[in-house]
Amino acid sequence: MDAGTTLLGSLLACTGVLGAAVVAYLGKRGENALSGYSTLTERLQSERDRLERQIAERDSRIDELRTLHAADQSEIARLRLDNHRLGGTT
Repeated sequence: MDAGTTLLGSLLACTGVLGAAVVAYLGKRGENALSGYSTLTERLQSERDRLERQIAERDSRIDELRTLHAADQSEIARLRLDNHRLGGTT
């Protein structure tokens, strides 16, 4: 019975070690997955920030062009009035 108990204890210890190895392996996989997720999240956030800056620059340029367009339209209207006042045709 002493040999049987030793064998049973050895089998249980071996099973425990294998179980611990499986848990460690799965834990490492989870850690790698979490690290990859964090890296992906950081890349997406930096991409979003870059795109937001581009959109802000584009909106600023659109506002600048709208201002120039309004000034051009005002100048065109003034020149048409001058042309009409001086007897020209449009």
